[in-house]
Amino acid sequence: MKLAFIPIALLAVPIVEIATFLVVGQWIGIGWTLAGILITAVLGTILLRRQGLDLMAQARREVDAGRVPAKELADGVMLLVAGILLLTPGFVTDAIGFSLFLPPVRAAIRSFVMARVQVVGPGSMGGMGRKPFDDPPPPHPDVVDLDADEYESRLADGKSADGNSPWKEPR
Repeated sequence: MKLAFIPIALLAVPIVEIATFLVVGQWIGIGWTLAGILITAVLGTILLRRQGLDLMAQARREVDAGRVPAKELADGVMLLVAGILLLTPGFVTDAIGFSLFLPPVRAAIRSFVMARVQVVGPGSMGGMGRKPFDDPPPPHPDVVDLDADEYESRLADGKSADGNSPWKEPR
């Protein structure tokens, strides 16, 4: 039921954009309307490149410091969405896309999403309910785990091995 808004948005966004084109076109003229669409696309591309490179540098610093660049990854996804919205012709999508370039807007969206999403680590996957740093699982019942002093290496004929592999010819 929560995903029911997607088909509605796919129908509503073009209708809203067309209505906006008509209103803006009547207000400033068709030439300036088309120029505005082109200018916002170029400006959006420049901003996307600049902020994207800055974001990649921040992510690299986080990784180099041994931290997970979670904030940077989330911001990167939002910049990707901003780029898609800015390349989509329309003033409404451009307004939403440009708003995603503002760090306070991205921070608000990130806080909203993080309050509703649970992130799991690599050790907690697999349906076993384990956490990443739990003790290792018990061995399979058919596995015998011995320490080095609990066994003696023997050759196929039962004689004790002297360090030479039974697969090599004796020297």
